[in-house]
Amino acid sequence: MSFDGFSLAPLVTELNRRIAGGRIEKIFQSDEYTLVFWIRQSQENLRLVISAHPVNPKLLLTDALPENPANPPAFCMLLRKHLEDGRIAGLEQYSLDRMVTLSVDIRGEGGVIVTKKLVLELMGKHSNIILVQDALVLDAIKRIGASVSSYRQVFPGREYQYPPGQERLNPLETSPLVFVAAMRQDSPDAVLEKAIIRTGIGIGPQTAREIVWRAGLPGKMPVGQMDDADAAALVEALESLTGPLKEGTVQPTVVVDPEERLLVMAPYPVGYLGTNRSILFPTMNELMAFGGRYHAPPAIPGKASLQSVIGGELNRLQRKEKILQKELAESQDADLYRQCGDLLMNNLPFIPAGNDEVHLTDWFADETGNQQMTIKLDTLLTPLQNAKNYYARYNKGKRAQELLAVQLQQCREDLQYVDSIGVALDHAGNAAEVADIRLELVDAGYVKAMTKKRAAVAASQPLTAVTGDGYEIMIGRNNRQNDMITFKKSHHDDIWLHTKDIPGSHVILRTGGAEPPAAALQAAAILAAYFSKARSSTRVPVDYARRRHVKKPSGAKPGFVIYEHQTTLFVTPDEETVKRLLTSDAKGAAAPR
Repeated sequence: MSFDGFSLAPLVTELNRRIAGGRIEKIFQSDEYTLVFWIRQSQENLRLVISAHPVNPKLLLTDALPENPANPPAFCMLLRKHLEDGRIAGLEQYSLDRMVTLSVDIRGEGGVIVTKKLVLELMGKHSNIILVQDALVLDAIKRIGASVSSYRQVFPGREYQYPPGQERLNPLETSPLVFVAAMRQDSPDAVLEKAIIRTGIGIGPQTAREIVWRAGLPGKMPVGQMDDADAAALVEALESLTGPLKEGTVQPTVVVDPEERLLVMAPYPVGYLGTNRSILFPTMNELMAFGGRYHAPPAIPGKASLQSVIGGELNRLQRKEKILQKELAESQDADLYRQCGDLLMNNLPFIPAGNDEVHLTDWFADETGNQQMTIKLDTLLTPLQNAKNYYARYNKGKRAQELLAVQLQQCREDLQYVDSIGVALDHAGNAAEVADIRLELVDAGYVKAMTKKRAAVAASQPLTAVTGDGYEIMIGRNNRQNDMITFKKSHHDDIWLHTKDIPGSHVILRTGGAEPPAAALQAAAILAAYFSKARSSTRVPVDYARRRHVKKPSGAKPGFVIYEHQTTLFVTPDEETVKRLLTSDAKGAAAPR
């Protein structure tokens, strides 16, 4: 569960007291989003966990020992180079936003102390961890290019910019009276809860609701309808929250419902949730550790080791692709060698032997034929032998171009295939799905078959969902399931969906031959986007076509298809919508057939 900036402030203060002055001994990256810092303090060893997970970003000290992958990712290696053996100068929140800067002092050349900063942007799906020095980005755990954000790019060499929305008032630095007056002036047409969020930086929905509840006002009241008595009540309510934080007296609180589901984590007693059970903690760090357990899925045996294999294979294929691209670019000189050979052959009588170069009219350059070309010669060869040598280099270059083009295409296909397996593994939720993926990796030669006999695991089955108007949807969770639902369980008139040029699940919308309504298509597209590599993105392109227009080429890898006559939808994955669709199927809604 994401904190707002208001609740993050006391956590940062608490952690800063614990880690400031500590020496960073080791850095690990336990998964795609999470870093673990081993910090040596004078009296204790600490482990700081930082996660840019799009659903559950984290910042806390832990006693647990997260897994250390055998092959550390590139970002982890960069952090080790720049930050290990450094002293933590401090942990500081920027304004009251969900951004924290970890400053580390490193002894540079000549004994000069250099400060490097790790910027933690704990902002839900936009979370990131960025290494910055002298206001320039050295790298980030998630790079952001112009295709993702036209306003703010995050990649090496770029100047670091703060995210937009920093111009709002800081409620810890602004008096409640001034805050409420500004809200009444700037947001007269907004409802009360949204006006509070719009006016104050770091205030999220849960804090806004608590302020309104303490003021005894309806959250949906338009600001313009407030009278002076309402404003005074709001000032008092705001002071009741900001006062303790300014004084450093917080009451870390978790609220759970009767079914023990986590509702809220906050540094103050929560009243707006009524009679739901509150659990108090002595520190904000213990509150964070407790809340994290609600989000941590149970470990699935074998999943982490397969993720390590896939990560290593992706790195190898990416390096291979760069090498092949470089070699292919170098082989583009082949046509120039042929031109040199042709020019030499046409001017043999006029080329004296023993020269190391010759200047000839280049009739390839333009129609006038006036441009001169300098051709290097081997002084030990005759002009004819030099011409033949250029032809030989041309033939070698052309063969290399053809071979490299084939190798590069194969490398890209392998990269796409392994990436698709990685996405399926990330979404695997049980042992059966992990076992399916292991078998696929064994068949593809990436993993050795197990020699020890293990208890058989039943084959995993695709997910199913039902739309509000009763249309059944099937979702493949790995390439075996993708092939199954596309070519064995669907009908020719069903709708097939897949994220456009993005690894993800095949999705089938069963139509019974009818034209599905727009709402059913939208629901299926959201599922396709959610069960893809673009789960945390917005406006994800999803292609859909009739199943009869989807084909599997002979000899193609599992999950690979080609399709035509497609239409593209743009959707934003929404976890609540996905949960509702999957729950609808569990309730036994009937699909039209």
